[in-house]
Amino acid sequence: MLKITLVRSLIGRPDSQRKTVRSLGLRKLHSFSILPDSPSIRGQIHKVAHLLHVEDYKEAHADEIARS
Repeated sequence: MLKITLVRSLIGRPDSQRKTVRSLGLRKLHSFSILPDSPSIRGQIHKVAHLLHVEDYKEAHADEIARS
């Protein structure tokens, strides 16, 4: 699992980058999303890596968030 946080603004960014960030489940600055570690997610992260902070997230924590 990956915890992805939007740390840079989307103002002035191309539409393709805005859509990629939106598809990762991020809307506002400092919002975060917990997603599975898959090649498609990694590709999207690579495309907008300069806007994101990515860290590994243990599945035990993900279960707690999913329940709440």
